[in-house]
Amino acid sequence: MLNGCGSGDQAEDEGQSTSEDQQTEENSGDTEGTVDTAAAEEEYKKSCQSCHGADLSGNVGPDLREVGSKYSQEEILEIIEKGRGGMPPGQATGEDAELISAWLAEKK
Repeated sequence: MLNGCGSGDQAEDEGQSTSEDQQTEENSGDTEGTVDTAAAEEEYKKSCQSCHGADLSGNVGPDLREVGSKYSQEEILEIIEKGRGGMPPGQATGEDAELISAWLAEKK
């Protein structure tokens, strides 16, 4: 499910970015529109995977595969920041928490 960060192809002109690079730059930290999936998955892997599973199906923590149909991005962010139930607060913070919450909000 988690993929590497690109194909290794270089833009023909060093001054020219690929469209994927431009999309990533445009969406960095942006919680509306398209989420930088690769970056979100990497942060999820570091902060969330041990409890929620590599495939989001749950382990110690609940299944997150359709969490976006239950909670908004703002509600998910609050859960990440403040904790809930057995989940301690602050498993991810700042921009990382925002990125993960935006990505999870798309899971419907």
